[in-house]
Amino acid sequence: MALAEQPRSPRQREILAAARTLLTTEGVEALTVGRIAKALDIKPPSLYKHFAGKREIEAALIAEGLELQAEALEPAQDDLASLATAYRAFALANPQLYRLMTEGPLPHDLLPRGLEARAAAPLLKAAGDADLSRALWGFVHGMVTLELAGRFPPWAKLDRAWAKAVLALTK
Repeated sequence: MALAEQPRSPRQREILAAARTLLTTEGVEALTVGRIAKALDIKPPSLYKHFAGKREIEAALIAEGLELQAEALEPAQDDLASLATAYRAFALANPQLYRLMTEGPLPHDLLPRGLEARAAAPLLKAAGDADLSRALWGFVHGMVTLELAGRFPPWAKLDRAWAKAVLALTK
């Protein structure tokens, strides 16, 4: 059983809540065993009684993020423009969680079985083709990543750019 599928003890939930707060308020870089322990006012080795290490804590947060993302995308799964809008809204509402979920390799072995498929299903269904869904994901991910990084000029009309690109990609 993947770690993220196992029932959580009260202490594990407390550790994850502290990690989630650090992630949200200070960013991905703040997710260290030392910082999480300090937020809980405990010594870092105490965390290892509940999680094998930072990778398992991150995997649990990524699993939560994938669940939330799936919930955000599932209502729009038949319409690519609605999916792109929902994807962007999720990422902009959860920028640090989004970074954690997308900036490195997924810890496949620690995620609940079927979660990755569930998160990808709305786009796959709407695109009707695995290759097209990957290309569309590349677009929405790239646009969101650039937007979160502040790479577009302040006068850029991103809503219009999104609408035009989705229209072009879905013709």
